[in-house]
Amino acid sequence: MTATHTVREAPWRSRNGLELPDRVPRADRKAWEARGLCPDADLFTLFRENALAAPDREALVDDRGTLTYAELYAEVLRVAGLFAEAGLGARDVIALRLPNGRRAAVAELAVYALGAVALPYPLGGGVRDTRSLLARSRAAGAVLGEPEDIEAAAGLPRLRAVFTTASTAPPGVRRLDRTAPGGTFRPAEPPAAATAPARLLVSSGSETEPKMVAYSHQAMAGGRAAYVRALAGFPAGTPRFLVLVPLASSYGSLGVPVALAALGATLIVRERFDAREALRAVADDRPTHVFGVPTMLRRMADLPRLPGEDTTGLRALVSSGAALPASTATACRERFGVPVVTVYGSSDGVNCHTAEPGGGTAGTPDPTVAAIRIVRPDGTPAAPGEPGEIQAKGPMTPLCYVGAPELDARYRTPTGWVRSGDLGALDAEGRLRVLGRLKNVVIRGGYTISPAEVEHELGADPHIAEAVCVPVPDEEFGERLCACVRPAPGAPAPSLDSVTDRLRARGLERRKFPEYLLVLDRMPLRPTGKVCRRTLAARAAEALGNPAPPGATVRVNLKAEGFTHAGEEGDSLRDTP
Repeated sequence: MTATHTVREAPWRSRNGLELPDRVPRADRKAWEARGLCPDADLFTLFRENALAAPDREALVDDRGTLTYAELYAEVLRVAGLFAEAGLGARDVIALRLPNGRRAAVAELAVYALGAVALPYPLGGGVRDTRSLLARSRAAGAVLGEPEDIEAAAGLPRLRAVFTTASTAPPGVRRLDRTAPGGTFRPAEPPAAATAPARLLVSSGSETEPKMVAYSHQAMAGGRAAYVRALAGFPAGTPRFLVLVPLASSYGSLGVPVALAALGATLIVRERFDAREALRAVADDRPTHVFGVPTMLRRMADLPRLPGEDTTGLRALVSSGAALPASTATACRERFGVPVVTVYGSSDGVNCHTAEPGGGTAGTPDPTVAAIRIVRPDGTPAAPGEPGEIQAKGPMTPLCYVGAPELDARYRTPTGWVRSGDLGALDAEGRLRVLGRLKNVVIRGGYTISPAEVEHELGADPHIAEAVCVPVPDEEFGERLCACVRPAPGAPAPSLDSVTDRLRARGLERRKFPEYLLVLDRMPLRPTGKVCRRTLAARAAEALGNPAPPGATVRVNLKAEGFTHAGEEGDSLRDTP
């Protein structure tokens, strides 16, 4: 293209031949740099500055104890030395699949010390993700915690070195607990350009394979850090972030590259999510902010108070990854006595947040993070209050999708705007209202139903802790809507009649009412902690039968049937069967 506003830099290229073009016009990037919204520094340089400025500050608190910034910095250089000894270096992609904790943080920061690109991805989901992600990213190295992943990585083309966190390693696999014989690793200054890719975020989305989205050092230390600063209010003193979601997830990317590298905060994590242990961490480790998905926060809020529990250090709970039901927000505010900040965002570079109780909006877009516009199907701007697709562009906008030009063509405009695939509207005051997914719909006899709309209304019922609506196959209408609900603790299981009466009282159109009800003791979760809609839809269809008689209500005890869930005693954030 010859138009000035669409001029772009040449694609970045890894040593294994992976090309990552920047889909945002160069003029936009330069304008953000001129406004100071994108720091001219890479993540490792920023982390090193934090370590030198406050070496005795607590950097990371995990199940094994506490690391200061000086101790964490020394560990990062040790592991970076091991990577370099194995022939890994700048412009390599290094995959990381580890549980939350110091090893995950050290390994990711060591990747940045090399000037390489980190590809963290969550545990769970089987070995197919390992084969797919490492092959499509042309990864040169990997740090893997599970024997199955190490076996799956064996023989992958271009993979030069595999590390394990175990104390013993199979032939050809290196141990991460060693020290390289060459002495202390000395990073280049700087290890990478601020505009170079730093981290590949993984998102399952609606694709058959996980999507990878490439973020630069600037996008992480600029736009993503700006969103964390704003939602946390960046209080006086050092913020302390308890991150309940996997650090390897898109949401969890606020942990290592943002909290530790960009902000110099204290990061608190646990290897496995357990609601009781998370509550103890709030009392013992004194976080200022807790980051989790609604299901996690609700399970914490539903627990009785611990003896002598003191949560006065807490300033806010931050919810993202899924829509926050009004009943969950109320339960959390009443339980912890602090605001609940809701974040609307995605790995694709869309972000907006609000702390308005019951405001019904996702807040006012912050242009230092990502400007947001609403677009009609014909591409023209929507009027205030008019629904359309939510699109975003700003300092947080990623470079591109990884190895998937068809996704760039589908989800990026020629001028760099990200097509979210979400339906929303901006009111006259500029506040964003999210109305649901454009693709996440149920088609009943030709009529389109938004599950998000029904879930929003059910979420306002204090007797329902969680509500997710999924389609079930139907011979006559194609699909019918099934409401899957978990009652609040102590509340009786609802009936389909009581659910529809509630929706009728809320003013919802009758043709949007669910025709089936599935009452669950727990929701099946994905590795990131979000409710697994695919599992729910399959379970609903199986439990109700096909065809199912309209109006059917079924009670299911998922725990008794062997389903795994984040939050069960001793259970990690793993995928459901």
